[in-house]
Amino acid sequence: MTSSPSVQLYTVREAISDDLQGAVARIAEIGFTQVEPYAFVERADEFARAFSDSGVTAPTGHASVIDSTEPQQAFDAANQLGISLVIDPFIPTDRWQTADDAARLADRVNELAQSAAASGLRFGYHNHQWEFANRVDGRPVFEFFVERLAPEVVLEIDTFWATVGGIDVPAYLRTLGERVQALHIKDGPVSGDIATALPSSESALVVPDALKNAFERQVPAGQGDVDIPAVLAAAPSALRVVEFDAYQGEIFSGVAESFAWLAENDR
Repeated sequence: MTSSPSVQLYTVREAISDDLQGAVARIAEIGFTQVEPYAFVERADEFARAFSDSGVTAPTGHASVIDSTEPQQAFDAANQLGISLVIDPFIPTDRWQTADDAARLADRVNELAQSAAASGLRFGYHNHQWEFANRVDGRPVFEFFVERLAPEVVLEIDTFWATVGGIDVPAYLRTLGERVQALHIKDGPVSGDIATALPSSESALVVPDALKNAFERQVPAGQGDVDIPAVLAAAPSALRVVEFDAYQGEIFSGVAESFAWLAENDR
């Protein structure tokens, strides 16, 4: 594959809840040398021990920073873990309704990128589907957000959710260029009424039935509707990060299948 892939540890969150160190060790046994932790501020010491013991590194990490009153805590924890890119993973759909909404979020992200830089880090944002499905003057509201971002802000594009949101993901990745530093690689169904099912808050996975189906019917890379080969070709230098929001099979087996698919097809 073009580079060693990573895996979003939220994928195996139940195993991490039971045994963080054991879960990371199982990820390393699959062949991953890089991981992407979530909510790492609260468990930085535990993650650090697990990463050291399993021989993995964390170039990126997810933390809810945009709404935090103490973002420096996330940046300090990131430095402790060797994370160089901090990514905020979620702002709910009700704050992505207008161009003004996008401007407010972009201004906050720009401010945080400056703070991150002072700590030797980069800062970015990770999308779901509503940033693309919500439209202003016929355009995805996400476009207004990107147009206002400072050059140093980077993006992690969740290619499954962007596809569900109704855009041509490979074409959009080409327009974004080097701003895209990471891709979430996941697969599953993207048709029907999934794209219009928009949760209004981050209340776990309490979402409309159509969107719940998109979570529960996710499959290993190459087995669903996402044109992953075209996605990979459109962003050849972006870090590949395997993720499942949910999976009906044995989760570590699903992760291993995605890892194997990337090894075979990401060239």
